[in-house]
Amino acid sequence: MAGHTRSNDAGQVSKTTTPSRSTFPRASTAAVWTLFVLGLGALALSIRTGTEWTVEGVVRIDGLTALMWVVVTFFSGIVHSYSRRYMAGDARIDGFFARVLAFTLVVMAMTAADHVALFAATWLAMGLLMAGLIGHERDWAQARAAAGVARRHFLASTGLLALGLTVLAWTTGATSITGILGNLGDVPASAALVAGGAIFLAAIVQSALFPFQTWLLSSMTAPTPASALMHAGFVNAGGVLLTRFAPLFADRTAAMSVIVAVGAVSALLGQALLLVQTDIKSELGASTLAQMGFMILQCGLGFFAAAITHLILHGFYKAYLFLSSGATVEQNAPGGHHDDSPDLVGVGVGLLTALGGGVLFALLTGKGTELNSGLVLTIVVVLTTLHATRDVLRRSTLPATVKLVGTPLIVLVAIGTYAATFNAITTLLADVPMTTEPTGLTVVHYAVVAAFAIAYAATTLGWHRKSRRLYVSLVNLSQPDPDTLLTTKEDYNDA
Repeated sequence: MAGHTRSNDAGQVSKTTTPSRSTFPRASTAAVWTLFVLGLGALALSIRTGTEWTVEGVVRIDGLTALMWVVVTFFSGIVHSYSRRYMAGDARIDGFFARVLAFTLVVMAMTAADHVALFAATWLAMGLLMAGLIGHERDWAQARAAAGVARRHFLASTGLLALGLTVLAWTTGATSITGILGNLGDVPASAALVAGGAIFLAAIVQSALFPFQTWLLSSMTAPTPASALMHAGFVNAGGVLLTRFAPLFADRTAAMSVIVAVGAVSALLGQALLLVQTDIKSELGASTLAQMGFMILQCGLGFFAAAITHLILHGFYKAYLFLSSGATVEQNAPGGHHDDSPDLVGVGVGLLTALGGGVLFALLTGKGTELNSGLVLTIVVVLTTLHATRDVLRRSTLPATVKLVGTPLIVLVAIGTYAATFNAITTLLADVPMTTEPTGLTVVHYAVVAAFAIAYAATTLGWHRKSRRLYVSLVNLSQPDPDTLLTTKEDYNDA
């Protein structure tokens, strides 16, 4: 930017980096994998016997808790194992592993917390630890700035959550989440509006939904393993929060419609921003915004179990993409030609695959067979399948015949896997209140379906490239905080 000067100290990696002889990384890794095994045991018991463990008013370990324990310890274990080589030689390696281990333990405590004070405290600790990971390379001014941006967002999220929990505790006379949800009938409409709005805002700040995406797009200073943990697990906390408090929203059509609208806008915006990114980590950040939008959209449709399914599958996918990002970096010449002309055969195959995916999903889950929000969920699956099929057909280097036959099979298997996982998680969360509560259709639902259809057409026809104003607008919306921008290749100080 003209007239704007700033230090290019991102090129100055700490000169104190020496191999650590500490045994802490190995011990931390072993501890997390041990927790994963124990989590698997708790999940198996929950599935087999439906057992719940409680300390009255303090903690409650149910199916959702056991499932999230397995998920978070698995991702943390992968990050731990990967980081032992990736972070080798970093002078602060012990601090990095200590934060990742503490983050894992705090998330486990948060998912089990029943007392509102414990829930809020672990929510705050989770955010502060992640901010510390974002600013791990404290010798970089940009990393310190990124940590500050994230920390301010997380403090705001915790403040909103605390406000919502305080209102609910005050009006119900209960200090546990279980007690609050059991006495929602005593909450006045105005108090429910304030509490629900605060909790919803806390969720979308944490999940980096529009207009709070800046902290996520500014977090690229984090070491790649920390980014994997953030995108695979941390941002999903918004979905867990809304699922825990589903009874506060599920029977209020207006509130659910707002959640649908916010989720849809964020999903569409994230997908649009993805189209104009020029580096792999920014692409993954925009992709996460889109996926978190889908997750919140599913909450708004009344399918909180689907949102949990989505966050798990997205976590696996995004952790893989971040940890393998170094192998996918390409050098592309600017100004390359993009062929946006439609391939009629490919379009036909995509349409048939998408319709087949929608029918398969409806048959396996029973969603989309009635005139309610389940129909919207199925339509979103169809449009997502259509987009995925188009991308695979365009990017694959396999022979045409193999692509046209193999792609539908791969996509349909993926849809079947998603549906089966959704059914399994729905069964597991049967005792968690209102995890599957489809709503009636409103004008918002029709508008969302229309917006997704238009967005698909725009992407297919390359409108973002044909309109300079649209392209520039998307680039501007995807800009991180200016103080967090790392040095460019041109001014990198290699001294």
